[in-house]
Amino acid sequence: MTELFNAESEEIALEHLHALGCTDGLPVVIPTPDRVERMVLASGLDGDLVLGEMGPGGGVASVRQIAIAAVMAGCLPDYMPVVLAAAKAVIDPRFDLTEMQSTTHCTAPLILVNGPARHSCGPIASGFGALGPGHRANASIGRALRLAMINIGGARPGTSDMALLGHPGKFTYCLAENEEDSPLPPLHTSLGFDAENSVVTVIGAEAPHSVIFSGTGDPKQDADGVLHALAAGLCGLASNNAILTGGSAVVVLNPDHAGILTGAGLDRADIQRELHARCVHPIGTLKRVAPTFARGDDDSKLRHGFKDPADILVLMAGGSGLYSMVMPSWCAGPHRNSAVSVQVESDLYCELPGA
Repeated sequence: MTELFNAESEEIALEHLHALGCTDGLPVVIPTPDRVERMVLASGLDGDLVLGEMGPGGGVASVRQIAIAAVMAGCLPDYMPVVLAAAKAVIDPRFDLTEMQSTTHCTAPLILVNGPARHSCGPIASGFGALGPGHRANASIGRALRLAMINIGGARPGTSDMALLGHPGKFTYCLAENEEDSPLPPLHTSLGFDAENSVVTVIGAEAPHSVIFSGTGDPKQDADGVLHALAAGLCGLASNNAILTGGSAVVVLNPDHAGILTGAGLDRADIQRELHARCVHPIGTLKRVAPTFARGDDDSKLRHGFKDPADILVLMAGGSGLYSMVMPSWCAGPHRNSAVSVQVESDLYCELPGA
């Protein structure tokens, strides 16, 4: 149930929202009824439509409640279909939202956007600095999901959100795939969707880990080098992916590294298989780092960081150069940090009167 309060000014209203713990610590747009209803109208849905519950507090997420978060985050109405799809993804039981919000790990929902919604509900950046400042859609869409998780899910630092330190992706964490320039097919087509579909994929992830590689001009050697560098970032010895194993992760290739791999004849499935094969450590080595978790009599036996190559999501984004990014994960919860994809309901999007 939405509670209304009156304030003499937006400045006073903002301070009241801060005092109530309803913000992410940064100033928000005051969610006045007119602003919220405009956002609901942009969804093409009834504001009272219930999408599900958000843990750990079990708050009911209605379209209107998500619209409130979108207004507070600074979203334009155009962004609402993507925000709704992201909310549906984390509400899906496979996402283990309650456990993810309550863990001491730093995990945060990373939103990956594919298909026409990258443009029609944005533009959502996929090039230089896509995860950094300067991109309104990326910043406000990711922030809207976080504000919903705070105010609907009830996750607040030190009481219900138990991340020991967190990371900046807990403010906002959203980018699009650069489908137009990528030598790989769009990620969502590898996940079972049609190319013309707009799809949001959400996964709980750590902050981006930079991976450096400079090519030598030898296609085979360079591809092997990129893969080894990516695997080292994905499954470092002290990471949950190496110690707990069995979760999912994300690889964001820059255009140069994507070109090196595809130029050597590798497609997405090949890259996933190669990374899976390289994300291994001897149990004896793991015992020295985390003896509580790395048990077994044969210290030479290899432990894989991922159960299935398909658990490593691979896409292309960012600018050209030396650096790609990997996002390791938590690897826990009943569904072991599953990624969840939801189709954006763009057919429900409606034009606003007078827009």
